[in-house]
Amino acid sequence: MSARQVLQVFEQYQKARTHFVQTIAEFSSRPANIELLQNAGVMALLRPLLLDVVPTIQQTAALALGRLANHSDDLAEAVVKGDILPQLVYSLAEQNRFYKKAAAFVLRAVAKHSPQLAQAVVDSGALDALVICLEEFDPGVKESAAWALGYIARHNQELAQAVIDAGAVPVLVLCIQEPELSLKRIAASALSDISKHSPELAQTVVSSGAIAHLAQLTQSQDAKLKRQVFSALSQISKHSVELSEMVIEAEILPSILTSLQDPDNYVQKNCATLIREISKHTPELAQLVVNAGGVAAIVDHIGSSKGDVRLPGIMMLGYIGAHSENLAMAIIVSKGVIQLAIVLSEESEDHIRAACAWALGQIGRHSPEHSKAVALSNVLHSLLQYYTDPKSTEDLQNKAKRALKAILQKCVHLPALEPLLHAAPPNILKHVVAQFSKVLPNDAKARRLFVTSRGLEKIQQIKAEPGTDLREYIDTINNCYPEEIVRYYSPGYKEKLLERIE
Repeated sequence: MSARQVLQVFEQYQKARTHFVQTIAEFSSRPANIELLQNAGVMALLRPLLLDVVPTIQQTAALALGRLANHSDDLAEAVVKGDILPQLVYSLAEQNRFYKKAAAFVLRAVAKHSPQLAQAVVDSGALDALVICLEEFDPGVKESAAWALGYIARHNQELAQAVIDAGAVPVLVLCIQEPELSLKRIAASALSDISKHSPELAQTVVSSGAIAHLAQLTQSQDAKLKRQVFSALSQISKHSVELSEMVIEAEILPSILTSLQDPDNYVQKNCATLIREISKHTPELAQLVVNAGGVAAIVDHIGSSKGDVRLPGIMMLGYIGAHSENLAMAIIVSKGVIQLAIVLSEESEDHIRAACAWALGQIGRHSPEHSKAVALSNVLHSLLQYYTDPKSTEDLQNKAKRALKAILQKCVHLPALEPLLHAAPPNILKHVVAQFSKVLPNDAKARRLFVTSRGLEKIQQIKAEPGTDLREYIDTINNCYPEEIVRYYSPGYKEKLLERIE
C-alpha cells in the first residue's frame, strides 16, 4: 500500500468531517430542523469535533452548538449536561480568534435562557476567560465576549456581581471607547445589564468612569448605540439621588431632550425613561429637568408617539406632578394635562390608561386650581367610566378610582362635577356631594345654577342612611335652600300637588 493511498483515507475522513459539520451548522440555523437534529443525537456527535485537529472544523462545530443552544433552554441544558462548557472555556484561552468568537457565542447562547444556565456558565470558569477575551486585539472577539458577559449579568444581582468580581467593568468601559460601533453598542448594553440590579453594582460602574464616556456617546448619530447608552444611564440613575446627580453633572440634559425627537422609537423611549428616573427622586432634580425645558419636550414626545413608547413620558409627568404644587402647575402650563387627556381617550391598552390616570391624579391633587385644570380637560367622566367598567383591568380600576378621589377632594369647579352626580357609584358620589356641600353655602350664584341644572333634584333622589357622611353632606346642601324648594324637588312631591288639585 502506497503512502498516497494512506493519506487519501485521511483526506476523505477530513472532508467527511468538514462536510458533516458545515451541513449541521447550516441545518441548525433553521428552527424547523432543530428537533430532528436533537432526536438524531447531534450533540454527542458535535462534542468531539470541538477538539478536532482542523481549526475550521472546531469553529464550525462551536457555531452549530451555539445555534442549537440559542434555540431553546432544553438544548442549552443539553450542552451543559454534555460537559461541553469546560472544553469551550479551555479553548477560549488556547485557540485562534475565529474559534474564540464561536466559543463565546455558545456561552452566550447557553447563559441567556435562565439564571441557572448562566450560573452553569460561571461555574465552568468562563468569566475569567471572557474578560481576557475583552482585552484581545480583534474587535470581533471583544464583541462576542462582551455579549456573553452581558447575558450572564442581566439575570440577577449575584451573577452581575460575579461578572464584576472577574474584573469585567473597567475593560467594558475601555470597550465603549473603541472605534467599532458594534463593540460600543454591546459594551454599553453589558454595562446597562450590570447596573440595573442594585445601587452598589451601579456605583461600581460609575466608579470605573463610565458616565463621562456614556455621556459623550449621547451625541452619536447611530440609533442602536444611543438606545444602549440611554438605557445604561437610566439603569444607573434609577437607584438613588446621588447617582442621578452624577448623570446630570455630565451635562447631558440638552442631548437627552434633542434625542426625544429621534426618528428611532427605542431611542425616544429610553430618553424618556432616563428623564423619568432622574425626575422621580426629589423636587430639586425634577426642577432641574423642568428648567431645562424637559416637561414641554416630554409633552411633545407623548403627542407624537403611540403605545408603549409613550409610557415612560406619561409616568415622568406623574412623578414631577407629585413633587409639589409649582411643578404640577408647570405641567399644566405646558399643556401636559390636555395631552394626558388625549392619550387617556385614544389609547386602547389598559396599562397605558392606568399610567395616565395615575399621572392625572398626581397633578390634580394639590389645590382647587390644579383640580380645576384637570377637570376642565374632561377626564373625570373617562376616569369614572374606566373605574366602573368590568372589562377594565384591576390595576386600571384602582388607579382610576384613586385619581378620581384625589381630584374630587380638591375640585370646587361645580360645572365639571355635576355630570358625576348622575353617573357615579355611591363610594365616588360621596366625594362629589361633599364638594357641593363645601361650595354652595357660600356662593349664591352657584346655588341658583344648581337648581336650574336639576342638580338639587338629583340630590333629593340619592338614598343616604341617617348618620352617614353622605347624609350629612346632603343635609348641608338642603339647608342652603328654602324648605319649599327642597320639598318641591323631593321625589313624589309633584304627584302630591296634583292630587290636591283633584
